[in-house]
Amino acid sequence: MELILLFLAAILSGFVLMSVELVSFLSFLGPIFDIIGSLAMIIFSLVLLFKALKKLFSK
Repeated sequence: MELILLFLAAILSGFVLMSVELVSFLSFLGPIFDIIGSLAMIIFSLVLLFKALKKLFSK
């Protein structure tokens, strides 16, 4: 259960990384944060789906 909550927190942090507002001298990092946030959401969402399907078909 703790691992699933950790994955959900990682997905939430991906959303936060995509919506962060940077100050003017760090604005060049905006696209990098968007890419990292998108990858975090995709990877951890796929892991959660895999764990759910594995649990569903194990019985």
